[in-house]
Amino acid sequence: MARLGLILAIALVFIASMGDAAVVEHTFHVGNLTVRRLCQSRVITAVNGRLPGPTIDVHEGDTVVVHVVNDSPYNLTIHWHGVFQILSAWADGPGMITQCPIQPGNSYTYKFKITGQEGTLWWHEHSSVLRETVYGAIIIRPRRGTKAYPFPKPDKEVPILLGEWWNANIVDVARQAFLTGGNMSVSDAYTINGKTGDLYPCSTKDIYELEVETGKTYLLRIINAALDNQLFFKIAGHRFTVVAVDASYTNPYKTDLIVIAPGQTVDALMVADATPASYYMAALPYISTASPRPAFDNTTTTGIVRYKSASPSSQPVMPTMPSFFDNDAAFRFYSNLTGLLRPGDRTVPLHVDERMFVTVGLGRTACQPGQVLCDQTAGALAASMNNASFQFPTTMSILQAHYEGVKGVYTADFPDEPPVFFDFTNASDPSLQYLMFTSKSTKVRRLKYNTTVEMVLQDTAILGIENHPMHIHSFNFFVVAQGFGNYHQATAEKSYNLVDPQQRNTIAVPTGGWAVIRFTANNPGVWIMHCHFDSHLLLGLATAFEVDNGPTPESTLPPPPPDYPAC
Repeated sequence: MARLGLILAIALVFIASMGDAAVVEHTFHVGNLTVRRLCQSRVITAVNGRLPGPTIDVHEGDTVVVHVVNDSPYNLTIHWHGVFQILSAWADGPGMITQCPIQPGNSYTYKFKITGQEGTLWWHEHSSVLRETVYGAIIIRPRRGTKAYPFPKPDKEVPILLGEWWNANIVDVARQAFLTGGNMSVSDAYTINGKTGDLYPCSTKDIYELEVETGKTYLLRIINAALDNQLFFKIAGHRFTVVAVDASYTNPYKTDLIVIAPGQTVDALMVADATPASYYMAALPYISTASPRPAFDNTTTTGIVRYKSASPSSQPVMPTMPSFFDNDAAFRFYSNLTGLLRPGDRTVPLHVDERMFVTVGLGRTACQPGQVLCDQTAGALAASMNNASFQFPTTMSILQAHYEGVKGVYTADFPDEPPVFFDFTNASDPSLQYLMFTSKSTKVRRLKYNTTVEMVLQDTAILGIENHPMHIHSFNFFVVAQGFGNYHQATAEKSYNLVDPQQRNTIAVPTGGWAVIRFTANNPGVWIMHCHFDSHLLLGLATAFEVDNGPTPESTLPPPPPDYPAC
């Protein structure tokens, strides 16, 4: 009887351990979808015939399995933005970094576990510009049977996915930019949950509506899925309490304005406490480049927050939006957020093993073969980190080359500082014209397992200062300081927040300024770091971290899955 009791006890423990986690399985059919926007029809690439694509709703501890079937005419991959791919680097998704693309007619199964994360993340295509319409939300709830949210439970949770829209085929837009050696043409509209809003032509009914009830609290899970624009977001007559960014809890921050860069997420509570009526939610671009002022899409996307008790015919109230160029409003939002400290949470590392000073910005390089419309004298537009403009490999992914020890695919010599220090943010510095030229390479930075890195990200005025949203795959980092002008260590260190800094996976480096981040490389694999403006990624604003295996089986990258795509 004692033995039987022991067996039953073990069985109950096993069932309990299985009961607090689940396998969440999806199938993504990626293919053509014809939609009508802005008075015309267009064929887009979409998942399961939807824009946005399916929401992946999981709990911390769950395993996610997604079968991606490529029914489209394009090569593609899917990236699970912000997910800690612990020992699952083969599932991270960036094309030619961790895998070769899934070719038309083929499929690949992504499998990974959600560990140590709660909040809002998202997924998107990551081998070309197809993420214009190939994206969706990831909602991570607390582990089953455990703690609740560290804020009052909302009455309803609402994903708000902000996007960008071109009337032209986005692949053709990117191709034309490559041929000319220039930048992509600007978009024609912005979207809220796939809809443009009624300020655009032929769009009276193409608008997202959210019905609310007086006194109830709504958790808005806001995601910026736009290709190339940071966005200001407001709802007329209402305020927000920000409680998380990039799936990391924050101390409550009250504001009537959300500022969000491509790749970022914001969780914000909104109480329906206004006079029952209809109110516009609106988003328009934040343009951080002062001179020369670039061409940009200066339109506004809208949705409607409609009170259940309001008259259906009530005209929505429009919020007062900031100027497109309001750097102060953007910096105030980005810099005032702090991290919520809870027992057992990660804390900012105080010891630093490796220090890097990395410039980010635009420049020029020699026209590449195939850029048949490129100005051979002026060269092609480029972007770089520490004057190294990233070139994606073509024959094998960097992760596969790393795992198999194949030489010639990449080099592990990404520099820890720029080749020359100069007056980085002074646009009138005559030396800038001699510093704008860069060259293509596939340089990565090798890190020993569990190395703590401090990185200074410094914007430059070469071809114009700009706020660059820099994203690191598979890691969160602590934003310990940020500011304008050139980074000066002695002054900046006095402002370091080493107590409760915000955690991010994507940092909007202040325009004409700098940011300091810290992270620990505790996951073996190859992890790209890049600007989340897709046009800048195509121009080379990227590098990657090659993280060695640790000393144990639990810190060693396993082999690739059997259906790993071939080039």
